[in-house]
Amino acid sequence: MRPIDALVDALSEARVLTDPDVIDSYARDRTFMEPGKPLGVVLAASRDDVVTTMKWATEHRVPVVPRGGGTGLAGASVAGDGSIVLSLARMTAIRELSPADEIAVVEPGVITADLDRAAREHGLMYAPDPSSYEISTIGGNLATNAGGLRCVKYGVTRDSALGLEVVLADGRTLNTGRRTMKGVTGYDLTGLFVGSEGTLGVITAATVRLRRAPATPPATFAAEFGSLRDAGAAVSAIMAAGCQPSLMELIDRATLEAIDDWRNIGLEPSTQAMLIGQSDAADSQDVVGRMEAICTSNGASFVAVSSSPQEAEELIGLRRLAYGAKERQGACLVEDVCVPRSALAEMIGRIEAVAVRHGVRIATVAHAGDGNLHPVFIFEHGTLEPPPEVWAAADEVFKHALDLGGTLTGEHGVGLLKRRWLELETGPVSGELQRGIKAVFDPLGLLNPGKAI
Repeated sequence: MRPIDALVDALSEARVLTDPDVIDSYARDRTFMEPGKPLGVVLAASRDDVVTTMKWATEHRVPVVPRGGGTGLAGASVAGDGSIVLSLARMTAIRELSPADEIAVVEPGVITADLDRAAREHGLMYAPDPSSYEISTIGGNLATNAGGLRCVKYGVTRDSALGLEVVLADGRTLNTGRRTMKGVTGYDLTGLFVGSEGTLGVITAATVRLRRAPATPPATFAAEFGSLRDAGAAVSAIMAAGCQPSLMELIDRATLEAIDDWRNIGLEPSTQAMLIGQSDAADSQDVVGRMEAICTSNGASFVAVSSSPQEAEELIGLRRLAYGAKERQGACLVEDVCVPRSALAEMIGRIEAVAVRHGVRIATVAHAGDGNLHPVFIFEHGTLEPPPEVWAAADEVFKHALDLGGTLTGEHGVGLLKRRWLELETGPVSGELQRGIKAVFDPLGLLNPGKAI
């Protein structure tokens, strides 16, 4: 009997997919990277399904690639030859939502925006909001320590993760963390699993922190600038003034052109950058008024301020269109370097120079308030992987980010895509320690091999 047949017997044919065409649709993420040929796909509906899968994988020495919604941008859920894809997308229960404790206990397949909507029924909110929040899952957000538009004020996913239920490589179940706002018992295993990209264990539930939703609708502005450097200077001035925006997004000319080609937003020829900011403070209109004045004093040619929640959503909607607009123009190598906020304008200028030097189209957006830039390298549709000039340009962008005191990835993770640059940042000692941690949790190397470290 084939090993996969034993898994089918343990879980049923409805839980284990073996049709090659169906398997292929679960073996990819949103990168250009081509997957291998997995043995099958497990559609887990419970923790017990995950336990059964991991025990089977350990017995038969089969690699396991966990996945959520498949919205990743670093190749972390791209499946390899001979692996089993473990899909957690059907584990969608919100097991508990406690307004008194301001926490929720959720399964990994819960869509990020759905948790936020459930929390808002109780006057609360789930703060992390990656741009893919309507399609990405909590499990995937945890696996990559996803950021998002509101992270400038509320932090990334790790800042909202209190505790986890995790199935280890051998099928044992581990509970980490707590339900309380504070706790320092033992090592921080919750923080270790968040961002580990499925290489240490499979998250089957999470206790997450909720926050009070703003009592009044947030106010939003969109400012147009004649240069990216002026927009970057405005960001620095806004943060230095203590405005505490809940959102601060920068969009460059190439991205605005892509959005305009798609949705006809009336882009002016002189506009080289757009800055979108928001405040959810009690005096949000006053705060946005201060940010508007700072933009104007830093060279903004036009500033629009929302007068209703609908207008605010329309302004933010421009930012959420960015990646889809670029995908229409070509295949995309999507990066997410992060630099100190004070180096944001300098990093933007260096990205522009790299694009010119290599003759490569680079469209950049940024979570500007925390220095997290997303330079997207666009190349011809149908190309199996980026051409040499794109890789050369990417090499330079990463080296510039590190030179400015930054990091290779702020929120997308390492996956397969960034392993070639990893040691530029981590160095040999860190690499040795991380491989040692991996060996403790997964001595057979079955969980998402070849990813993250």
